[in-house]
Amino acid sequence: MPHHLMNLRHVPDDEADEIRALFEAHEVRYYETPPSRWGISMGGFWVHDEDEAARARRLLDDYQRQRAQTQRQAYEASLAAGETGGVWSMLRRRPVRTLAAVLAIVVIAGLSLLPFVRLG
Repeated sequence: MPHHLMNLRHVPDDEADEIRALFEAHEVRYYETPPSRWGISMGGFWVHDEDEAARARRLLDDYQRQRAQTQRQAYEASLAAGETGGVWSMLRRRPVRTLAAVLAIVVIAGLSLLPFVRLG
């Protein structure tokens, strides 16, 4: 019976490539199904054997712990360098783009709520 190891929806290409390399380095017999364009089916990494699934899950757990640490460090370095931040840093770097996005959000929210406001 197939065992689903990991969903591939919203997984960056570099992460999926690293997982493929990890499985191949440890000779995990896996197969992969791609996610559909319309979000109907989830893609993922699968194995047939239960023992293989347990081994692959241990490898995935270790990999994801390491990836979380490296991504957190990269984010903190980017934050310290001033490359990443919240709305205020975006407003300082790209004021026109940020204000246009905020204006678009307000217009869309207003148009969406307009029928409900008119009921009252």
